[in-house]
Amino acid sequence: MTDDICRGRKPVIDLLTKSPSRCAKLIIANNVRPPFLDELLDMARVANVTWQVVSPSALDKLSGGEKHQGVICRLTQAKTLELEAFLKSLEGVSPALIVVLDHIEDPHNLGAVVRSAEAGGASCVIYAKRRAAVPNDTVIKTSAGASLRLPLIPVSNITRTIERLKESNFWAVGLDGKADSSLWDEALPERCALVIGTEGEGLSRLVSQTCDMMKRIPISAGGVSSLNASVAAALGVFEWTRNYIAQGRKN
Repeated sequence: MTDDICRGRKPVIDLLTKSPSRCAKLIIANNVRPPFLDELLDMARVANVTWQVVSPSALDKLSGGEKHQGVICRLTQAKTLELEAFLKSLEGVSPALIVVLDHIEDPHNLGAVVRSAEAGGASCVIYAKRRAAVPNDTVIKTSAGASLRLPLIPVSNITRTIERLKESNFWAVGLDGKADSSLWDEALPERCALVIGTEGEGLSRLVSQTCDMMKRIPISAGGVSSLNASVAAALGVFEWTRNYIAQGRKN
């Protein structure tokens, strides 16, 4: 499977509706029939996107055997965002939330985190360039297209990045099941860098030491001792949202 495609009916429709500039070409299987076919072509015309009709086997090959529901978009190359330029755009902005991922390896988890981050009002998601999942077709699908809209910033070193965020007046809050302080004990900082660890080992030692504070998500007694990384991220994001974005909408 290539990383420069978007597959499946709903993801493709979302792409053509919300991010048409990212669609370089629409590719449709010749067994797709109206009314869905008419809807696709109408959207392509409005977005000024070229299309091509091919055999289903051609789409099977393009998607690497993954389900495509008869439609794929080839994506234009995403613009790589630089951390420094993005931080400059956030100078003086408060409240502001940045989600930092300490080597999340599963693209499904990455997609789920990005979806929650966008829904919760985060400004961006930062991820590691190496030894971690990168935005690809699976991430697009799992994130319901959020990975095409929310700024995603790759960095070489997570620890140094957290230090840089702190220099820009963000408080780094790491999530760790062994932390003494609960996520519910007090409101998260207004300018918050929420740091999420990898699926198996959680946050690395250096990353934990670099964070300003560590928080745990309280878990009731039972067989479950930890939460999936994307679930933990969603809880952290919406705890921040509850205190700032949600309150602002009420006032």
